[in-house]
Amino acid sequence: MKAYHSNSSRVLMISTSKIHGSDYMEYLLDEVEDFLGEAKELLFIPYARPGGISFDEYTTYPAKALAPKGIKVKGIHEYEDPKEAIARAHAVFVGGGNTFLLTKTLYELELIEALRAAVVKGIPYMGSSAGSNITGLSIGTTNDMPIVYPPSFEALALVPFNINPHYLDPDPNSKHQGETRATRIHEFHFQNSQAVIGLREGSWLRLENAHLELKGPHSAPLFEANKEMREIPQGDVSFLLG
Repeated sequence: MKAYHSNSSRVLMISTSKIHGSDYMEYLLDEVEDFLGEAKELLFIPYARPGGISFDEYTTYPAKALAPKGIKVKGIHEYEDPKEAIARAHAVFVGGGNTFLLTKTLYELELIEALRAAVVKGIPYMGSSAGSNITGLSIGTTNDMPIVYPPSFEALALVPFNINPHYLDPDPNSKHQGETRATRIHEFHFQNSQAVIGLREGSWLRLENAHLELKGPHSAPLFEANKEMREIPQGDVSFLLG
């Protein structure tokens, strides 16, 4: 599957919207403000619905968090025509929750192509957790349970690799004998060839001007088929764009 990014594409892929000891989006508000630039209106897509909360309730989270930055947030569910809402958006933010539910809803509403077209045109796209999962080639490296069945695992393909948000390193003191996150990603590569980058909590990727940067306090594990996992440091990771 090809990737649908262009030199105009602007994508912010965030592992999580909330870290320990911090309110919703508090730890990266300055980054979001810088990324959005002159865009002061944000279209929020709440379809992943964490915990099954309502679209209205979910939309209040980013609206409250971004208000101090002068950024107005409105949910896509408030518009009669969601495709037109995306086409007219100043910027788009897809929130976290369940990746399968998010993907199924986007396909049902025929919004996959609309989102791709918006990003290729240069409309800033922000995703957190599930919203970051769908920026990759597929949702095959999500941590979520398949509570619903989307018509396809193919995602937005805004970048030519997969993402594993909330990446957890093995605990050397744990007596748990089950699979680690790394083991499951290696299993993914028995059936799939694209690279997978694990985003630890508090980390994010920023794509802009055909330049990809890993930001935040952590390095990131990079998994490639038939290769040993390696850590990539913060900074320029544009080689992942191919």
